[in-house]
Formats: sequence, structure tokens, C-alpha cells
Amino acid sequence: MLGYHVDIEPDDKETFLVTCSALPELTTFGETREDASRRASDAVKEALAARMSEGRDLPPLEKADDSRVAFAFLPVMTSLKLALYRALREEGLTRTDLQRRLQWPHREQVDRLLQLDHASRLQQLEAAFHALGRDLEISVKPSRAA
Repeated sequence: MLGYHVDIEPDDKETFLVTCSALPELTTFGETREDASRRASDAVKEALAARMSEGRDLPPLEKADDSRVAFAFLPVMTSLKLALYRALREEGLTRTDLQRRLQWPHREQVDRLLQLDHASRLQQLEAAFHALGRDLEISVKPSRAA
């Protein structure tokens, strides 16, 4: 799974502070280390959504490694939406350009594909990647916990 490495450190308020070197604007906290870890993924998604709404670049996604460093995992659908955003930027295309290529009647349909909190359908994302000349490749592997 993909996401970002995060730092979880005790702070002076008897809580745990979460930061992320890849997303310096990210800060959140938790009452316990486990709570902070759970909140980290939501904070990462919010930071990425803010960058996307501002039209900014996104840091490359990272793979979890076997180190003891905390990691904020992102859902597969979120990772796909981030890849679509990056593909549009690499091609120098706008959301309106993608709408035209997809021949969809409303740009809001494309906007929702790039909203990290919207439950898009995989078929829609696949169509969007195809319109950009890209194919999706899915793999399944045994869980690290298995």
C-alpha cells in the first residue's frame, strides 16, 4: 500500500504530535500513539486535497517499508485519484480538457473524480486514464500481516 511516512512524537500537552516531512503543512495529534497514527491518514488526505484544490504539485507517494517508522496508509481509491491528478498535470491538461476527451456533459463529473472524499466508481477512473492514454494495472499480493 502507498502513503507517506510520518513522525509521531510526544508533545508538551501529554498528546502525540504528527508531522510529515513530505507534507510540511501537515500537523495533527492524538491522545495516544495509536490515535495519532489513525488520525495521520486523514490529515494526509486533507493536506493532499488542499494542494490539489490550489493546483500545486504533490509529493511522490511512498511505499511502506519494514522499519519502525510510522506510516499513513492511503486507500487504493485515493491513490488512483492522486495518480489521475498527476497525469493531468504531466500532460498539461485541465479538468475541462479531460471532460471533453471523455465526452461527459458536465465538468462536475470530472471534478468529483478528483475529490478525495467522493466515492467514485472504478470504471469512471479507468475511463479517465484511458482518455489520457494510460492503462490501469491492478495487483494483489499477500498481506504483510499474513
